[in-house]
Amino acid sequence: MALLAACGAEPDADTIDDGDLAADNEEAEIDREALPIADFADLQLGPKIVGPQGEEVVSRLTNETGAFADMTSYVACPADMDECDPATAPAGTIYTYVHIVYPGEDNDPTTGSGDGVDASNVETTEAFRMTMASHGFNGTAGFSAGEAAAALGAIGQIVISCHEDGIAWTVEEGDGGDQWEQGEPLTFFWQSTLPPSGPANAYEVFANYTAASGEGPYPAISSSERNVCAAPPSTQPSTDS
Repeated sequence: MALLAACGAEPDADTIDDGDLAADNEEAEIDREALPIADFADLQLGPKIVGPQGEEVVSRLTNETGAFADMTSYVACPADMDECDPATAPAGTIYTYVHIVYPGEDNDPTTGSGDGVDASNVETTEAFRMTMASHGFNGTAGFSAGEAAAALGAIGQIVISCHEDGIAWTVEEGDGGDQWEQGEPLTFFWQSTLPPSGPANAYEVFANYTAASGEGPYPAISSSERNVCAAPPSTQPSTDS
């Protein structure tokens, strides 16, 4: 998918909206800080971790006004492993955190918010991101390119960047592009050298211009494992003469 630049005459300075300028500046900053993108279809995943809720964690992303998305998450080991048990996994195992986000809800009465009336009618979803640090993040993250193309068409794109020591997937629909909206699930993923320590309220979606958060698998804090999105410790200059 490519973001196409619009051609034509320069707009009159008096007609430029300050809000549009702010949005353009924010989008440009995200593009400058973008991380490499991997396609979910190219992953070779093995067995999933079985936690207290089973292989998958099903949650709702909500705020005080209601539900804005359903999310199904799991953590998988590499394909060459017979089982995914952090207690017996060899050192250096890479864990893939997968999050399938359904704007509004997935319309499945057996999962998520089901047939409840608390789900919002989502017309646009601008971003999915972590609200806590991505501990152990090794720099590999992505999404399903096929699902993104179906939702956003040929013009839109998703940019991955770091946000406050975590990861953000930002939707840029482009001029005249399609919106990521109700009934269009997207699969996101990121990889960590750390297994999950349990579910945490560490994930957030921006839908209908509002933020809604919910639980998903989340790794424990580790001072020994690098997080690509975390700034390295600062070093103070020596005061010795």
